[in-house]
Amino acid sequence: MGKKFHVLALPIAAVALAALSAPAQAAEGYDRCQEGYYCLFSGLDGTGDIVQLQGNTPNLAALGMGDRAKSDWNRTDTLIHLHTQPDYGGCTAVTSPRGKGNFYITFRDAFDSVRFGGPNGPSCSIWEDDEYLVKRAAATDSHG
Repeated sequence: MGKKFHVLALPIAAVALAALSAPAQAAEGYDRCQEGYYCLFSGLDGTGDIVQLQGNTPNLAALGMGDRAKSDWNRTDTLIHLHTQPDYGGCTAVTSPRGKGNFYITFRDAFDSVRFGGPNGPSCSIWEDDEYLVKRAAATDSHG
C-alpha cells in the first residue's frame, strides 16, 4: 500500500510543480480594468497609467490622473459623469454603463473629477480659446 501511495504522489507532485512554474499572463490595455470598476487610462486604447474607481472622486489629481486621461472603460452599470474641474465643477461629459473607448480629441487630458450617477452638470460642447463652451442640452458622450 505504501508503494502505491508513492507511485501516485510522484505524478501529482510533477503536475503541481509544472502549474506553479507556468508564468502568469499579465493583463494588458483595457483588460487591466477589473469588473465593477470605472477605469481611466493615461494613454489611448487603455494604455499608460490606470486609475480604477468605485465611487465619486472629487479630485483626480490626488490620484495622479488630473487632466491626463485619454481613454476609459466603465465596467459598472452606472452612468459616469466626467467633470473638467475638481469638485465636480466645469462642464461634463458622460460614459455610458459598460462604455469603453478613446475620448474625443477635445476631451483628452481634460477631466479633473468623476461622479457615479447623480445629476449631470452643464454639458461640454466645443473647446475654444483654452476653455469649453457650455451647451445647456443633454449630456455629451465622452466617446463614440
